[in-house]
Amino acid sequence: MIEQTATAIEASGLYEQWGLTSAEYQRIQELLGRLPNFTETGLFAAMWSEHCAYKNSKPLLKQFPTSGQRILQGPGEGAGIIDIGDGQAVVFKAESHNHPTAVEPYQGAATGVGGIIRDIFSMGAQPIALLDSLRFGELTDAHTRFLLQETVAGIGGYGNCIGIPTVGGELAFDDAYAANPVMNAMCVGLLDTTMQQKGQAAGASNLIYYVGAKTGRDGIQGAIFASAEFNDAVEADRSAVQVGDPFMEKRLMDACLELIREHPEAVVGIQDMGAAGLVSSSAEMGAKADYGMTLNLDAVPQRETGMIPYELMLSESQERMLLCVAKDQGAVVEAVFARYELDAVQIGEVTAAKQYQLYAHGEKVADVPIKALVDEAPVYQRPQRIPARLLTADPQQYQPQFTSATAVLTKLLQQPTLASKQAIYRSYDTQVKTNTVVAPGSDAAVIRIRGGRKALAMTTDGNGRYLYLNPEIGGQIAVCEAARNIVASGGVPLGITDCLNFGSPEEPESFYELAQATKGMSTACKALATPVISGNVSLYNESNGTAIYPTPMVGMVGLITDLALITTQDFKQAGDVIFLVGQTHSDFNGSELQKMLTGNISGALFDFDLATEIAHQQLVQQAIRAGLVSGAHDLAEGGLAVGLAECCFGQQLGASVDVAMPASWLFAETQSRFIITVPAAQAAAFSQMAGEQAQQIGTVTAATDLVIKTNTETLTLDIVTSKQQWEGALAW
Repeated sequence: MIEQTATAIEASGLYEQWGLTSAEYQRIQELLGRLPNFTETGLFAAMWSEHCAYKNSKPLLKQFPTSGQRILQGPGEGAGIIDIGDGQAVVFKAESHNHPTAVEPYQGAATGVGGIIRDIFSMGAQPIALLDSLRFGELTDAHTRFLLQETVAGIGGYGNCIGIPTVGGELAFDDAYAANPVMNAMCVGLLDTTMQQKGQAAGASNLIYYVGAKTGRDGIQGAIFASAEFNDAVEADRSAVQVGDPFMEKRLMDACLELIREHPEAVVGIQDMGAAGLVSSSAEMGAKADYGMTLNLDAVPQRETGMIPYELMLSESQERMLLCVAKDQGAVVEAVFARYELDAVQIGEVTAAKQYQLYAHGEKVADVPIKALVDEAPVYQRPQRIPARLLTADPQQYQPQFTSATAVLTKLLQQPTLASKQAIYRSYDTQVKTNTVVAPGSDAAVIRIRGGRKALAMTTDGNGRYLYLNPEIGGQIAVCEAARNIVASGGVPLGITDCLNFGSPEEPESFYELAQATKGMSTACKALATPVISGNVSLYNESNGTAIYPTPMVGMVGLITDLALITTQDFKQAGDVIFLVGQTHSDFNGSELQKMLTGNISGALFDFDLATEIAHQQLVQQAIRAGLVSGAHDLAEGGLAVGLAECCFGQQLGASVDVAMPASWLFAETQSRFIITVPAAQAAAFSQMAGEQAQQIGTVTAATDLVIKTNTETLTLDIVTSKQQWEGALAW
C-alpha cells in the first residue's frame, strides 16, 4: 500500500473511497486545523463509519428503553449485563457479520462467532452458550446452498473448537436475501458481579497492553466494508474478511479471565479489538474515561513484514484484546499471558492530555483529539419516505384456495423455513460442558446454572416478511415472538439484544423501514419490560440497489427460577388435554402459506394487539408456575397445524383435535397464540384459570397420526412419515 500525502488525498478524493463524504472530510479538517495525513484519514474513515459511529441510526436507537431494576450495564460496553440474583448476572450481546459472510462464508461466520465471544469475556463473564440468526436466498440456487453449508461449517468450526455449545437460533429462506445473506451471532455469558469489567483506559501513566494474536493484513477496512453497499466491485473485496483461530481464542479467553479473577488490581479496563481493530478499541477506551493515549506502533506484534501505521491500526486480525493495566502491574500481566504462550506487550500509556498520538519508527504519525475520533462523528437525520408498496397495499387478507388440507400441511412442513433444522444443528456441539437442558428444537434453548436451581432460557427471533408488509407492527411482533418463546420454555423475559439488518439509510424508503421498525420494537420492549441492553446495526444490506427485507433480529434471555419450571413443546403422554391459547383469525398476508401458494407475499399485515399478547403470556407463565402444564409451544410461522405437528414429532405421539374454523385457518399466522397441554386431571383447573383466553381443542393420543376436524374438512397426517419428510427437507 502506497501512502499518499495529505494534499494528494485531498486532490485525489481518496477519502471518498474510504466512505467519508466531502462534508465529513471538511469537518475533519476543521477539527484538526489542517489536512489529515494518510494514517489520520484512515482513522477517521473507520471511526466515523456507520459500523462504529452509528451516525445514521443513533437518533433512532435512543428511543429504546435501556434501564431497569435488574440492568447492571446497558448499551455502550462490550455487552449488556442483567442481574439474576445471588451475586450472579447474565451477559449477552449479538452482532452481525453479514458482509464478510457474503464474500467468505466460512471465515465470515467463524469470525462473527469469535468476535461476539470476546465481547462477552471482555466484561469478565464466562461464555456459556452461542446462538445464531441466519437468512439466505432460496435453496434451489446452488450458490445459496454453498453459502449455507460454509456458514454453518464456520459457526460449528469455531464454537465446537472453543468449547462453547451452540444451543439455538433460527434460519429462514427468501429470495430477498439471495445477494445479501444475514449472519447474526449471539453469545450468552455468566458473570460473578464482583468481576464486572469496563472498556476504559483511565489514569495518567497507566499502561496499554496488547494481548493475543499477532497483527496481519486481514480485515483491513472491515468496518468501512461493513458500512458500504455491495456492488460487483465491492463484492470481490475478500481482503476485508478476517481469518479466525478458535484455539488461539480459547487460550486468550482463559488468560483474560484468569487475569480478571486472580489479579483484579491489575486490570483498569479491557476491550476486544473488534470492528476497526486497534484504533477503535484504544480510542474508545481513552475517550470513555476522558483521557488521551500514546501508542508506539513499533511494539505491536506483527506476523507480516512492512506493515505501515494505517494497516496496523485498521487491521481486524482476530483473537486480540487491549488492556489498560495499572502502571506497576505490567509484569503480572506478562506472566499470566506467558503461561498461555500469548503475546502481552506494552504498546503505550494513558495520558492526561486528551490527544490520540501514534508513533512509528521514531516519528509521530498521527496526532488528533481523541474525542474527535469517538464523539464528533456527524449524526444524520435522514429523510424518510413511505414505500409505495405500503401505500397501495390491499387491506384484505389473502384467502388461500386448496383442495386438501392434509396435502398443504405435508408440503408446508417441507418448506425450508419450516422444515426441521436438525440437519443444520447436528453440525454444532450443543452439549459441551453438559449444562444444556433444552437443546435446539424447542421454543427456546435452556442452560442450567450449576450450584443452584436456576436456568437461563434464550432465543433469537424476527420475521422479515412481516416487517416488509408493516415495519412498525413487524418490529413489535419480533420482540413479542421472542418473549413468547421464553415464556413457553418456563422463563420470565429479562431483556433483549438486537441486530438491525436493513438497507441503505441514505435511501428514504429504507430509512423509513428502520425508523418504523425501531419504533415498534421500542413499544413492545416497554410493554413487556424487556430493555435493550446491547446490540448492533448492520445497514447497507443491499446489492446493486436492491435491499433485503427489513430484518431486525431479537435475541432474548429469560430467567427460569427453578429447574422444575422448564417446559418443552413436545406432547408428553397420551390423554393429556390440548388447549389453544388465543383466538384464530384469517391472517394470511406475509404467511408461509401465502409464500408457498403464490410464490410471493403481499397485502397489508394482519392486526396485532400488544395488550392481548401480554395477557396470554401472563396466563401461560401463571399456569406453568402452578404446575398445570406438561407442554407449551408458541404458534408462529405455519400456524396451528404446523404447531400441532411439531408437538407430535418429538415423542411420536398423535393427537385428536376438533376446531370450529375453516380448514384454511389451520395455517393462519394470527399472533399471541400458544398450544398448551395439560394432564387430564389438571384440565378443569387450567380451564378455570384461563377463562375465555383458551379453549380445549383435543387430546394427545397414542396413535401415530394427527387428526384435525374442522368446519370444512378433516385433516389426517401420518406422524412417522411426515416427521421423516420434515427432518429430511434440508438434508440435501
